[in-house]
Amino acid sequence: MGVTGHSAVVTKLAQEETGRRRSFNPFHSVKFFVLCHGLLQLSQLLVSGYMKSIVSTIEKRFGLSSQNSGMLSSLNEIGSTVLIVFISYFGSRVHRPRFIGCGGILVSVAAFTMSLPHFIMGRYTYDGVVQNNVTGTCRAAGSVPAVNETCGTGGDGSDHHVLSLLMLGQLLLGIGGVPIQPFGISYVDDYASNRNSPLYLGILFAVSVLGPAFGFVLGSCALRVFIDVDKVTAAEIGDLEFGDPRWLGAWWLGFLFAASCVLIFSLPYFFFPREMPKEGSDDLKSDSILEKDVLKVKEEVDAAQNLSLIQFIKSFPCILLRTLRSQVYLAVVLAQVCLSALMSGLTVFISKFLEQQFTITASYANLLIGSIHVPGAVLGILLGGVVMRKLTIGLRGSAIMCCVAIFISVCTAAPLLFLGCSTQRVDGVNAPSNGTLDVRRSCNQGCSCGDQVYNPVCAPHDIEFISPCHAGCQNVDFNTQGKVMVYSNCSCVPGRGEVRPGTCGTGCSHLLPPFMFFLTLTGFVATFCQTPSFMLVLRSVKPEDKSLAIGIQFMLFRVLAWLPGPMLYGSTIDSTCIKWVNKCERKAACRYYNLDLFRARYIGLQMLFQSASFLLFLMSYYFLRRDSLRQERRARGPPPLPKDRVELLDEAFKTKAHPKV
Repeated sequence: MGVTGHSAVVTKLAQEETGRRRSFNPFHSVKFFVLCHGLLQLSQLLVSGYMKSIVSTIEKRFGLSSQNSGMLSSLNEIGSTVLIVFISYFGSRVHRPRFIGCGGILVSVAAFTMSLPHFIMGRYTYDGVVQNNVTGTCRAAGSVPAVNETCGTGGDGSDHHVLSLLMLGQLLLGIGGVPIQPFGISYVDDYASNRNSPLYLGILFAVSVLGPAFGFVLGSCALRVFIDVDKVTAAEIGDLEFGDPRWLGAWWLGFLFAASCVLIFSLPYFFFPREMPKEGSDDLKSDSILEKDVLKVKEEVDAAQNLSLIQFIKSFPCILLRTLRSQVYLAVVLAQVCLSALMSGLTVFISKFLEQQFTITASYANLLIGSIHVPGAVLGILLGGVVMRKLTIGLRGSAIMCCVAIFISVCTAAPLLFLGCSTQRVDGVNAPSNGTLDVRRSCNQGCSCGDQVYNPVCAPHDIEFISPCHAGCQNVDFNTQGKVMVYSNCSCVPGRGEVRPGTCGTGCSHLLPPFMFFLTLTGFVATFCQTPSFMLVLRSVKPEDKSLAIGIQFMLFRVLAWLPGPMLYGSTIDSTCIKWVNKCERKAACRYYNLDLFRARYIGLQMLFQSASFLLFLMSYYFLRRDSLRQERRARGPPPLPKDRVELLDEAFKTKAHPKV
């Protein structure tokens, strides 16, 4: 008895000591995990957000169409499309925090890889460089040495070889990001209390939007620095300055910063346990039970791991059908797919859209998106999670909340179709000269103007020429700093007048504030449904299928939205191009767009996805209401028989029991 009692006391003291150690150990706290996961998601999505912020610069540097740049942006989805299902299926059988840490390190390697093309390729060259007194003005044919076209902006024909490094980095970025969000969501949902789980998930979803916001702001800062700041001096840049349409920013610089952040925030995950106490449970009891159960679970997992991979591959179609058989799950996931397709075009091309529609720099466009639009979406996500937590909204309430949010967002997006201007008049492009659309005219026939030159100038009455040579200008005036002030004696301008350097622009700057207001309001309202829609997904499947359901969900996001979405938007944008740049006998980047078509098709495509999402959320509410009515009928039992039926049955029973003689 004494020995037994002494052993019990020692055991109790050991349990108390274990509880105290765990209470002081931040790596056994789900709140600390949410903090770490938020930082890692922030830095991981900083990389992808930054990539989207430099799309227009990448197009100009490598000579890509919008469809090709959209394909490049979606390459990271290829590496993760299949892997995410397997990763999520084995989520409960592996050490999830360590897998998240390894994925973060791979993301860091991917970001470093995507910065390498700049250090390999040659210097950026542009039209209009003051060299041997040649400034792009009209010179008689033969008086200017011929410039042979090279297949690459770097002049060494290697652009498309180094472009493969960007593609490789995108693939690694997709593979490394596979375990981060699914494992993080399931880990938090497993060990957070039911009351706090929606709030934690809302925080993580908000951070997942805040990451791209920082990416756009980082892009805004990096693109203000000249692309070859490490290769040339300020004097060698010549007459090019920030704000010039020929300016290209240091697109590679942000990748170095983002890669360092991801690497630092990946390290804490190697110290989190495989299992931790459920939040809100009694520490001592949960610790003692957990220590016993972990060994048991580990033995079961080890036994299952020997056969799980082959069995899973064989049984995956059946498992997939079983998960998709839930009508609520399928409707909600497809609605989220529509919203993801919308986001794929919004995030990749919104900066380019603002640049073209309102004639602003890529840096300023990124600053607007990162500091105004994306924070509005973050606020919507957070408020959506808070509303669910405060009002304790159930499944049907979540579906109603999603329907209302998407319907209002469609209404607020409609004014965007009308907030914009037409393309400026460009001589020979959309402003006919002598009844034809041709940049070569009789007034510049004697000039040796290159077909693909781009050094835009603006003549009186807002007529734009693609270069001073095409305007027939023969003289140029400089200021005391050596910058071009005006080009004069221009034969294609009435009265042989002057033109000023730079584009005329669309004259739409006054419409930019209302456009940003409605764009931000639309994002704020639409993201209200982010947390309730994910709670619908998590609560519409069996607990043992939760990890796999999340994996299938993200696989569908990639296959149906993030993979084809940027290419679909890119093709739509390319269909509005009215002046292409040709390089090495192929179409390269687009020089001018029909901005009315651009705006109508770009915004119209987003509204189409919003409308489809609304209908699918409405279907999910119908399915939930139908299932709820069925459960109520089962709980009440069969309805009572009418009184006349009861009397007839009683009389029939009596007749059968006492037959007439």
